[in-house]
Amino acid sequence: MTKSKEGKFYFIVIILVVIFPFLNTIEAQRRPTDLISPEVMPDNSVIFRIKAENAKDVRVVGTWNRMYKPDIMMKKDSIFEVKVGPLPSDMYEYDILIDGIPNLDPLNRQVTRDGGYIQSRLMVPGGLGDIIDVKPVPHGHLKAVWYDSPAIGKEQRRMYIYTPPGYDENPQKKYPVMYLLHGGGGDEEVWVSRGRANYIIDNLIATGKAEPMIVVITNGDVNNVGAPLDKSAFVANKDNSGIGAMAAGLFEKSLVNDIVPYIERRYRVIADADHRAVTGFSMGGYQTQNITNANPGMFNYIGVMSMGLFSNVRPDGYEKEKHIAQLKALQKSNPKVYWIGMGSDDFLYKSGVELRKLYDELGFKYIYRENVGNHDWNSWRLYLSEFAPLCFK
Repeated sequence: MTKSKEGKFYFIVIILVVIFPFLNTIEAQRRPTDLISPEVMPDNSVIFRIKAENAKDVRVVGTWNRMYKPDIMMKKDSIFEVKVGPLPSDMYEYDILIDGIPNLDPLNRQVTRDGGYIQSRLMVPGGLGDIIDVKPVPHGHLKAVWYDSPAIGKEQRRMYIYTPPGYDENPQKKYPVMYLLHGGGGDEEVWVSRGRANYIIDNLIATGKAEPMIVVITNGDVNNVGAPLDKSAFVANKDNSGIGAMAAGLFEKSLVNDIVPYIERRYRVIADADHRAVTGFSMGGYQTQNITNANPGMFNYIGVMSMGLFSNVRPDGYEKEKHIAQLKALQKSNPKVYWIGMGSDDFLYKSGVELRKLYDELGFKYIYRENVGNHDWNSWRLYLSEFAPLCFK
């Protein structure tokens, strides 16, 4: 064999031995399967399936169960399967537990993120699910922006700005603004990824249930400038789960002194209390209270989601008389809507009872909405869909 032929021979051997199996592996990953998961049935029951030949115990756990009790999947040959529901129309998150280890559903490419929680998504149509889903309606624009925030630090911070359909086409029109805050452990992406805020507002505007509005989706984590993939990969992610970060008061100052002025300089807004709303859940509900208590007359539409009287864990101590004085000033400013939402199984339910008790003692007017639910996104998406139509009327 000549050297030339010998070289060609060895090249073919390399292709067959090294590269060809690799190509087969890639093709195997792309190969279609007859399995469907999740499969939504006509009655809104849902079948989950997964192929796990060597697994002994497989379960699915999702936010459709208020107690997060797993549904046991039964094995048929190498396929585990379970049928749940019928489920109320909504958007749900779920994990598949394989021998106790949580996994994404490998047959479902739809995933959402809230902080460190990345889970598979299920959409059940017909009611609330249709408000959350992408529909063939005019869509607003969603833009990520970086802004200076001297109230927090020297680094620029990131937030999302939603502008409603028609904003760019009508350069003379001005709009009201809603400031939308998230919970502890989250960032500026959670109201987009898991909260679906832009699509909820799209659908409410399209059906005439909500006024066209700008929505500012902030990052309330003062320890991190933005979501994990939108900051330097070589800067460690700082812990944002503790009470101290939530209760520091820096974000509240930043929203008033940095964020609102940024929006009102750069966007066509109606810059008065009648056209400003602020709302948020959990940590964002606490920040909403702090912002509006300290700045009476700045926001005439206020929504507190899944948060009550935050008195027993304040790092600076709770001064009831100071709080009462703030509430009286806020009461005097006469906000048009003060809305409180709380799930019946929320671990903060008692704090909500205490907050409403204080408001009742002062004669402070509010709207209370209690749903059968937990401290979770099923409640918060519902709250946004109900609070937004009350604003700017």
